[in-house]
Amino acid sequence: MMSAQSPYWVSLHKTEPTFQNDLGSVQVVDARHLDILKRLSIKRIILAPGAIREPQWNVNANQIAYVISGEVLVTMLANAGERASFVAGQGQMYHVESGAVYHIENLGSVDAEIIVALRSELPQHFSLRDSLNAMTNPVLANTYDLPSSAFAAFERSPAEEIFARRGSVQVDATQRMPNAHLFNVEGQNAPLSYAYGAAHLARKQFWAALDDISMYSLRIKEDGMREPHWHPVTGEMGYVAKGAAKMRVLSPDVEVGEYELHEGDVYFIPRAYPHHIEVLGDEGFHFLIFFDQPTPGDIGYRATATTFSREVLAGTFNMPERELPEFPFTPADPLIVKRINPVGATE
Repeated sequence: MMSAQSPYWVSLHKTEPTFQNDLGSVQVVDARHLDILKRLSIKRIILAPGAIREPQWNVNANQIAYVISGEVLVTMLANAGERASFVAGQGQMYHVESGAVYHIENLGSVDAEIIVALRSELPQHFSLRDSLNAMTNPVLANTYDLPSSAFAAFERSPAEEIFARRGSVQVDATQRMPNAHLFNVEGQNAPLSYAYGAAHLARKQFWAALDDISMYSLRIKEDGMREPHWHPVTGEMGYVAKGAAKMRVLSPDVEVGEYELHEGDVYFIPRAYPHHIEVLGDEGFHFLIFFDQPTPGDIGYRATATTFSREVLAGTFNMPERELPEFPFTPADPLIVKRINPVGATE
């Protein structure tokens, strides 16, 4: 029987928002929602037309974000005075270093939806509003060479997180140009592409800004399957952007977990845990898969089977060598394999 719940997954879409108003919302899955999370967590941000997510910065986590829908303006000030301001649209990603102050602004006429992965299981942040509120008027005035009265009108209430734009937004041509913090992952020629699936790769070799995090945009059709594999030094956190899938995971105590994932669900697989992903339904799926390394690697079952001699394999499985399958020689794992047997087949 497939369990209804698992220690490996939770629904991001059904998680109580950490912030919500008429202009948008923020939902979070971190180690308080999913105990097994390590070095990674995830947020879902919805911004209505004309909405701005306040300037803020992460205390303990680099982040990468994927724009599910809409178009946003991202502006940031990073270490050593580095400034950047650019537009990110559907299927594009942006990167923000830990400690860099940044804002997000919806430029379009429809809701913007953004999925953010952070390089900590318990990320923390400061808002620009709260940080200024923490200082006295004289301190702020001295900072900006102004009289204390210049800050008398400042409201000292807590930050709102999402607020309405006042006036029109101005975007110049330079903000639509390439930027080191911006990556058009869906515009990339997929490094892994088959008739039954493809993977676009946002990792260090393609996006130099990444230091400790990466993402695969994985699409698999109904006749494909993510082969069983494990990541020796990489944790894996996935978000179901579209479709449904079945996942099976083996833990070190030899307990097998099998469960279904649907749109809006988030899962986490610890380092070196064997697992696989298989399509449910006829429409295939789209996963955003985040890793806690800039260049994730894996070991697949397919290549493993031809690494050892048939004599060793026969002894491992306690069976005559002649009864072993004829494993195809595989110098490099394909990541996605063709599914010629239906879901649930045992023979």
